Amino acid sequence: MPGQKQVVQDLMSRTNRIVIKIGSALITNGGKGLDQQAISAWSDQIAQLRLSGMDVVLVSSGAVAEGIKRLGLKQRPTSIHALQAAAAVGQMGLIQAYESCFQKHGVQSAQVLLTHEDLANRKRYLNARSTLRTLLGYGTVPVVNENDTVATEEIRFGDNDTLGALVANLIEADLMIILTDQKGLFDSNPDNNPNARLIEKAEADDRQLLEFAGSSAGTLGRGGMYTKVVAAQKAARSGTHTVIAYGREPDVIKRVVKGESIGTYLSARTGQMAARKQWLGGHMRCAGELLLDEGAVNVLKRSGASLLPIGVKQVRGDFKRGEVVSCMTLEGREVARGLVNYPADEARKIIGHPSREIPDILGYEDEAELIHRDNLILLN
Repeated sequence: MPGQKQVVQDLMSRTNRIVIKIGSALITNGGKGLDQQAISAWSDQIAQLRLSGMDVVLVSSGAVAEGIKRLGLKQRPTSIHALQAAAAVGQMGLIQAYESCFQKHGVQSAQVLLTHEDLANRKRYLNARSTLRTLLGYGTVPVVNENDTVATEEIRFGDNDTLGALVANLIEADLMIILTDQKGLFDSNPDNNPNARLIEKAEADDRQLLEFAGSSAGTLGRGGMYTKVVAAQKAARSGTHTVIAYGREPDVIKRVVKGESIGTYLSARTGQMAARKQWLGGHMRCAGELLLDEGAVNVLKRSGASLLPIGVKQVRGDFKRGEVVSCMTLEGREVARGLVNYPADEARKIIGHPSREIPDILGYEDEAELIHRDNLILLN
């Protein structure tokens, strides 16, 4: 049986898509303003990962904390409008800092501002997913932050640990790295207990972890260790593993990705694709049906390819983009199900046509497939 260290290294060797989340206290050096030296070091490591072929999305806190510093405020405001003003001022410096660092390596970055509502609404969720995937396809590093300037309850109750987990779900990340000002998760508060033990590895859904994490939050940000564990549990539901590590550890990102034992590693029970397939297979009700010709059925069963419009003969039901639909033979036998890329009315217009004709028929092309193979599960 391979040892624990070898298991982690094997998992890291298969990592291709990463979400990295950096907290407010860390990025602003405890509220003293943006730590340009640290940002440069993190950006150097992220750029190297990007240039090696990995997809990386950076979820960065710090806009409000930087705005508080720039505005000369003594403490974090409590009113929504004051927080929004601080976020607007601070976001300028935050993005400028990252852009200048990535440009040194010839790596393009992109600002993406989201609210939790964007990811709760199915249509906006799919749009955000498509945009992020397109940005990754262009070789950029998307820098994601919560849109605090227009959000309301998100500032008061949200946190970027949760946003990091939602982004990991969104892009189907293999790994989420949460950089913090702590060494990782301990079995008790290390500030009060000198004998507190660092938890090096555990399963993300272990309920005892939340007891260890407590419920304390920092003064600059909105999350503590508790929100990081909750975020790891949310990410694990779609098969994403999480590492919580001390952000000022030298070359921390590179070393984590290499499989070095740093901080706390929280593993997902199932792989990313297995979790998605399990979720699709568990859907008892489908929003509609696609009737496939014999050729399309054979291609799906033989090679597990994506479902193209040309192989569909009929559309049944009134479904929306992103809903689960059933793929049927002309005789009525279900062979697959998956997340459809076009709503029913548009699907009816493009079925039987080659994908290259989609822009002429609809006036735009979202995806070349009706159902992408990653969002498709074959049924016995």
